[in-house]
Amino acid sequence: MIPAQHSPSEGAPPRFRLLSALSYCAPLLVNGIVLPFFPVWLATHSFSDHEIGIILAIPMVVRVLVAPVVAMIADRLKERADVLLWSGGLSLLTAIALFWTTSFWPVTIVYALQGATFAPYVPVVESIVISGVRRRGLDYGSMRVWGSIAFIVSTLVGGQMVSRFGGGMVLVVMVFGFAMTVVMAIFCPRIGPTRRRGQPINIPAATGSGLREPHLLLLLIGVAIQQSSHAVLNAFSSIYWHQLGFSGAQVGLLWSAGVASEVTVFFLSKRLNRRFNAWTLIRFGCAVSVCRWILFPMNAGFAGFFLLQCFHGFTYAFVHTGVQRRIMATVQETQESSAQGAYFFYVGMAMALMTLASGYLYAWLGVVSYYVMALVAFSALGLVILAYYLQPQSVLSGGKTREAA
Repeated sequence: MIPAQHSPSEGAPPRFRLLSALSYCAPLLVNGIVLPFFPVWLATHSFSDHEIGIILAIPMVVRVLVAPVVAMIADRLKERADVLLWSGGLSLLTAIALFWTTSFWPVTIVYALQGATFAPYVPVVESIVISGVRRRGLDYGSMRVWGSIAFIVSTLVGGQMVSRFGGGMVLVVMVFGFAMTVVMAIFCPRIGPTRRRGQPINIPAATGSGLREPHLLLLLIGVAIQQSSHAVLNAFSSIYWHQLGFSGAQVGLLWSAGVASEVTVFFLSKRLNRRFNAWTLIRFGCAVSVCRWILFPMNAGFAGFFLLQCFHGFTYAFVHTGVQRRIMATVQETQESSAQGAYFFYVGMAMALMTLASGYLYAWLGVVSYYVMALVAFSALGLVILAYYLQPQSVLSGGKTREAA
C-alpha cells in the first residue's frame, strides 16, 4: 500500500477506482501474452537464441529512451490521459504490422517501434493513479491488483490458445490486447494537470529535493539491476519449459502462478504496510531474488517450478510497492510522471542490457545462466542497502534518525 496524503476538500472523479483498475488491466492484458509467449512465436519462426535476445532487447532500449521524455511532456499537459490514446493507437498498428513480418530485421524494426509507442502507457497510468492516492487517500494496491489479475487471465487464455492453435495465436491475442488499451485510453480518469506549487490544496510536501535525492537515484538503480535479474526468466523460461515437455497450458499456469503471487501481495498491501516499511519490503524482495535464481536450474518438475514462480510476489511486488512508497515520500506531485518515467527508464535500460546479454549467456551456459542472475540480484541488494544509509536523515549522513516510510 502507498501511504495516503489527501485533503478533505478535494474529491476524486466519479468511478475513479473502477476506471483506474481497468486502466491497469488493459496494458497488462498485453503483457500477459507478449512476455511469456512472444519468444515462443519467435522460436516458431526459427530465430536463434542470439536473435531472440536481440529482438527482445532493442525495444527495451527504445522504451527507456522514449518513456521519460513523454512522461515529462505528460506532466505539462492539461490531461495526462490524452497521451494514452496516442500510445495505444500507434501500438495497435505495430501489432497488426507483425502479421506481415517473419524475418529478422523486419520483426526487429516493427517490434522496436512497438516498444517506442507503448513505452509511456504504464508510467502515465501509474502517475494518474498515484495522484489519486495523494489527493484522496485511495488504496494503491486495490487498484493495481486488477492489472495483475488481467495478466493472469491473459496468460492462461494465451497458453490454452497456443497449445491448441500454435504460436501464431500470439499475434491475435496481442492485437486484441492493444485494442483494449485504446478503449481504456478513452475512459481513463481525467483528473486535470498535476498540482503546482502555490495552488490552494493542502497536500503535505514530500521530503527532500525529489528526483535529485542521491538516495532515491541509487535506490532506483539498485532496483533496476534487481529487476533485470528476471531477464533470463522472461526471455527463455517458456522455451525451456517447452523443451522439458510442458504444454502451453502448463507454461501459462507457471506464468500465472507468479502473477497470482503478485495479486496476493497487493491484496495484503494494507497489512504489509502496517507491519513493514518500504525499505524492508525492497531488501527482502532482493534477497528472495538471490535464492530464487540459485534454485531455478534445479529441475524439480512442474511442482517445483510452480513454487519458484510463487516467489515472484516477493521479487517483483514487494520491490515495486516499496519503490512506489519511496517515490511518493520523496518527490512532489509536479514531478510524478517524471518520477515514474525515471523509474521506468532505469528498470527498462537495465532489463534491455541484461536481456541482450541473456541471449549469449543462455546459448553458452543454458540454465546455469540463472546463477549469473543470482549474482546480479546480490549486487542489487548491496546497492539498496547503501541507498538506505544515504538518506538525509540517516545516521551515516549526520542525522539522528532514519526515514521509516
